[in-house]
Amino acid sequence: MKLTVLICSVLFIHVTFVFAADEHSAMMNHEHKTEASGRMLTEAGNDAFGTIQEVIAKLNSDPNTDWNNVNIEALRQHLLDMHDMTLNVEVISQKPISNGLEAIVRPTTDRAVFALERVFKAHPAQLKRETGWDMQVVKNSGQYTLTITSENQKDTGKIRGLGYIGLMAYGNHHQPHHWAIVVGKNPHNKNH
Repeated sequence: MKLTVLICSVLFIHVTFVFAADEHSAMMNHEHKTEASGRMLTEAGNDAFGTIQEVIAKLNSDPNTDWNNVNIEALRQHLLDMHDMTLNVEVISQKPISNGLEAIVRPTTDRAVFALERVFKAHPAQLKRETGWDMQVVKNSGQYTLTITSENQKDTGKIRGLGYIGLMAYGNHHQPHHWAIVVGKNPHNKNH
């Protein structure tokens, strides 16, 4: 009886081991097939993490990268500002005005207050450089009134259609700006 139990136990362990090994082999084979067929995941997690991962890959691919000047944390802080100005802001109103739009926004978190202060110091000048549009920002009682206008009547509909967040995201300066932050040439830093 003891010999039968021992043999059954050994057989159970052997079968379990063989089954587990076959299952692992099948799983690994599936992963390789998935990888070969190009169905691997492409998103890194969230947009900030993905941006940082892209920056690291670009820095690693350049043999001339001066890692002593790299500042990934500065980019992370900037991406947090972008998150706050996008998601932690209440758009109270957006209304057409002559040649443009007036938008009133209010930060909904303490961090968003500081993010908007930083962003609104730089973005109007950048928008002017890229589009010729005028952006005025006035802070009053914890709210910001943005007035965006163009001398070109054809741009009025576009400005109104973009609204607050479209006007903040407009243009091609964001990626070069992020790169400048990472490599220590932040245009908002007075040392550069």
